[in-house]
Amino acid sequence: MDASGGGATEDEARRFARDFRAFLEWVHANASSGSANEVVALVAGYLGEAGRAESVVRRELPPFDHVNLQTALNHWLTLPGRRGDCRGVTTPPHWSGTSLTQLISGEGLPPLRIAAPELIDLPNGPGTTLACLTSALLLIDDHRGRYVVFVQGPDQHNNDLVVELAGLDVESAQAVFAELDVLRSRLNVYRGHVLDVAVNQMGGLELTFVVADAPPRDCVILPEAMLARLERHALSIAVHRDALLAAGQHLKRGLLLFGPPGTGKTHSTQYLIGQMSGYTRLIMTGRSLHAVGSVTGLARDLQPAVIVLEDVDLVASDRSFGPGTSTVLFDLLDAMDGAAPDADLMFVLTTNRADLLEPALAARPGRVDVAIEIALPDAEARRRLFDLYARAIPLDCSDADRDVMIERTDGVTASFLKELIRRATLEALQDDAELGAVRAEHVTRALDDLLDSAQTVTRTLLGIGADEIADAGPIDGPGYVFPSPAYRSTVRIRRGPTRY
Repeated sequence: MDASGGGATEDEARRFARDFRAFLEWVHANASSGSANEVVALVAGYLGEAGRAESVVRRELPPFDHVNLQTALNHWLTLPGRRGDCRGVTTPPHWSGTSLTQLISGEGLPPLRIAAPELIDLPNGPGTTLACLTSALLLIDDHRGRYVVFVQGPDQHNNDLVVELAGLDVESAQAVFAELDVLRSRLNVYRGHVLDVAVNQMGGLELTFVVADAPPRDCVILPEAMLARLERHALSIAVHRDALLAAGQHLKRGLLLFGPPGTGKTHSTQYLIGQMSGYTRLIMTGRSLHAVGSVTGLARDLQPAVIVLEDVDLVASDRSFGPGTSTVLFDLLDAMDGAAPDADLMFVLTTNRADLLEPALAARPGRVDVAIEIALPDAEARRRLFDLYARAIPLDCSDADRDVMIERTDGVTASFLKELIRRATLEALQDDAELGAVRAEHVTRALDDLLDSAQTVTRTLLGIGADEIADAGPIDGPGYVFPSPAYRSTVRIRRGPTRY
């Protein structure tokens, strides 16, 4: 619309005229060459009268399976006793696609041409890709006879991945699709990888390969008993899978990590999924949480699998807290219940607000079996975190200096300590661009700045509230107390979906 609301703008009109002229030129070029129906002629000639009389069987697949379909086709076409010839099908600009039924009947078609197959490069692993057909006819000749497979991938006009087959009776066509299904499952490129799950604008799943950035065990700063409990619940079941099944025990399990923002829930999760290298690991966060039902179905196909739901309180709040109930909560409960007892599936849920979660999540075995609070680090944990984050810098601090820093940071999060080291390094660079050493004075200046009253929002973003900080004296003087007992008692019910 133009500014007055009366119609298209001049630029829009020009674009339409240009596209329409290109379309007319394309039609004219094909019509004048006498090849407007060459695709129809190819299909008719290959199938013959008997083949064209058979029904067209159609299969729709999720777009993220495009690369798996191509992987299956590449293998299937090389099997003994099968010959296949691939021909690309081109359509006019802005045409939304066609069907194999139209190619057989020759009706309702734009001018089509045969060309070299158009390919799109799709990821089939971290850092690797596979060329996949987008609009192509496969002319097949094998023990079933001669038939045609038509592959159409998603494009700018639609989000569908469609495979059609003509020339065989329905039972034989279904057998071909069954063979491809087996190969898609067996050769699935997603199996055993870490995948980030997203939802596109049309509501479809998008899977992205992620290189697992798993911290080593000594970088997970948790009490040893807590870390051992995490490992026992997540990893030991994988180790003793066969023995558990033989004893009639289910493999499904749920793990909930809760606590204030910035205390290391995501870090701990990264450690676990890094250790589960034989599992397909699906990471869901934000909008993708609404696709938990579909993702769980995918995980069952790719098991053993781990499904990570970060900030699950966004979709799994207690039903008694409001008049409405999220359908996503029911999807989550159904997903956790729906797998077979021998399904090797693990759900890992994280939240800053465990008090908001629906109690039914823990009502049955195989939902949430273990809940672990990852709380604010104590003095020993803060000392280990300080050493961990400072190990890459030339730190020059005495034990007495460290003791003071550890005491002053009572009540802070791991995120706060990480930022403290970064700022201390910056303070050192301000004094010496060569970064000779990060000394106690640099850490003190950085800590003073972070604890200054002007840094309230910064502390909140790092998981530390400011309302409870006492202001009884200078920030580094004898009257300083941080944080007050009142803050320590309320930090675990902090409101809002703050990420860490």
